[in-house]
Amino acid sequence: MENLHNRVEINSSIIFGKPVIKGTRITIESTLDELAAGYNIPEVLKAHPNLNEADIYAALQYASSVLKNEKIYTTTA
Repeated sequence: MENLHNRVEINSSIIFGKPVIKGTRITIESTLDELAAGYNIPEVLKAHPNLNEADIYAALQYASSVLKNEKIYTTTA
């Protein structure tokens, strides 16, 4: 799988530092929201003609990597 650094960037001067598809102002968050809302990849690409399929997969891969590194804290009652 392609290195995320080629497709995803975090820059404090772009959308307050939210992760975006490199070279765009399209956030990973908004891309995932569209997929979660039921839009398929061709529909997302039609809405954002400057994206390609590899960008969508990079967004999914980024989200997966963030969740893998998330720390879970449990409490006992």
